[in-house]
Formats: sequence, structure tokens, C-alpha cells
Amino acid sequence: MEFKHKSVLFDECMEGLNIKPDGIYVDGTLGGGGHSSGICELLGPEGVLIGIDRDQDALNAASKRLEKYNCQKIFVQSNYSDIAQVLEDLEIDEIDGALLDLGVSSFQLDNPERGFSYMNDAPLDMRMSQDDSFTAYDVVNDYDKQELTNIISKYGEERWASRIADFIVKAREDKPLDSTFELVDVIKAAIPASARRTGPHPAKRTFQAIRIEVNDELGQLERAVEEFCDVLAPKGRLCIITFHSLEDRIVKDIFNQRANPCTCPKEFPMCVCGKKPDIKKVTGKPIIPSEAELEENPRARSAKLRVAQKIK
Repeated sequence: MEFKHKSVLFDECMEGLNIKPDGIYVDGTLGGGGHSSGICELLGPEGVLIGIDRDQDALNAASKRLEKYNCQKIFVQSNYSDIAQVLEDLEIDEIDGALLDLGVSSFQLDNPERGFSYMNDAPLDMRMSQDDSFTAYDVVNDYDKQELTNIISKYGEERWASRIADFIVKAREDKPLDSTFELVDVIKAAIPASARRTGPHPAKRTFQAIRIEVNDELGQLERAVEEFCDVLAPKGRLCIITFHSLEDRIVKDIFNQRANPCTCPKEFPMCVCGKKPDIKKVTGKPIIPSEAELEENPRARSAKLRVAQKIK
């Protein structure tokens, strides 16, 4: 299957990275190579792109797409949260920039077999990496009601989390829930008809929550933001695109903490804790897609881009 992923905030990311032709840049969420094609376009023969993805299909597709560019390219099957280990294995001390696009790629959404989409019937999977064993089936059929309520409420920010969890537990008493459409039917039954008439698809928030749980997305993001900030060279840039408030809050909080690390009480006339910032925020408020981009790519609607630069 061909990747058809439209790269979100493409021009804004290229500007945010401030690419040097001979620099070393990491695309930690390579996908089909959309953003990486822009990075490679701006790199010269001495420049290096390191493309990381958990999905071997993505690596194969991206390497083919990027073969026409004359910069150096390294492809690594790994998780972006393991960036420090990836660079250590490559004997690279620091990088000049990095990009993380936290959206599920259109390839994965549009490939019914992966089970990410509530619009296609498929096995309950949702694994970013096929090498992992833990799936959406395990969450839906093995978690108790309280565990389901917690993740659907926390990760999906779903007001009907308790009812949905209750309906899932009751539905699986007859037989395990095997497919996405079976789960969608249960969710629709749980949400009152009046609430289903407005807003997004009734299963959207629950599917998001289960996907986050299956792939430990928020835990990995926290580790990744810290590690990427650590490995940036002076003046190196980190661009992160998030797609929901939980992700954006993590990025925002870590950027703020590292840009303003002082822990002294506000009434102190001067800093005595000695903690110095090691990054500065390039973006105050996050950058969002233009109306023109949204018309071309509706999936970009909730995207937010934050950019930070290493000071030392």
C-alpha cells in the first residue's frame, strides 16, 4: 500500500527547523517521508537525515521516496522516545534539529487491517509497531470497568466514559469484542442519541484513548521531549506537532520548565537556585494550520506546532 500522508504544517516546520545544508536532522516520526522530503531538499551532500519509525512499512516507503535526494540518509526502526540510544548507536553526539509529527499517519488510518479507524471494519489492533504484542483487543476485552473508564476519560476526554466502559463490559459477557465495528456499535449504544447528533463521530474519543493506551503514547512523548532537548546542539531546533490537548500540554509544560527552570520563590529579588534555561521558546502560542491547508487536508484541523531552540 502506498503512503498518501499529507504532511501537516509543512512550510512552517521547514521554517521552524532553520535547516543548515551540512547539518544533522532527525525526523522522529518518519511515516511516508513527507516532512523528510522537505528536509532533504534543503540539505546538501554533507547533510544527514536520520529517519526513525516503529513501522517497517513506513521505513520502506520513505526510503524509496527519499532516494532521489543527495544528502546522507540513515533509517532506523525504533521509537522516537529512544533518540538518545539511537544516536549513541550511530556514534553521533548532537543534532542540529528534529521534528516530531504525533499524528497517526494516513497510511495507518487508511489501512483497514491496522484497526486504527472507526470508519473501517478490522480486527482490534491499533499497534504502531507490528512487533509489539499488546493490542486494542487486549484493552477492550481484558481491562475491568474502572480501568476502561479511566483511560477513556483521561486519554479520550470523553464525558460518557463510564457508560461506554459499562456497555463494553456487558457486551463482552456474551463473547469477546473482536472488531472495530463491534466496538463502534457498543459505543453508539452507550452514548445517548441526543449527544450523538452533534460533534465528531461518537467513537472518535474512545478510539483515541485506546490507541494512546496501546502505544503508551503520552509516556513516550514525555521521555522524548526531554531527550530531544538534551541532544540538540547549540541553536538546534525542535519542532513538535501535536493533535490533542493532552499531547500539547506535555510539550508546552516541558518547554516552559526548561525555558524557565528557576525554582526560587517569586518574592526573591534575584535567583539563588542556580538553575539556568537550556532552551528558548521560538513560538509563544502554537502555530496552527491556515484555512487554505484545512480545506486541502481536514485531518490537520487540530494540529498545533511548537518550536524550541537550544541555548547551550
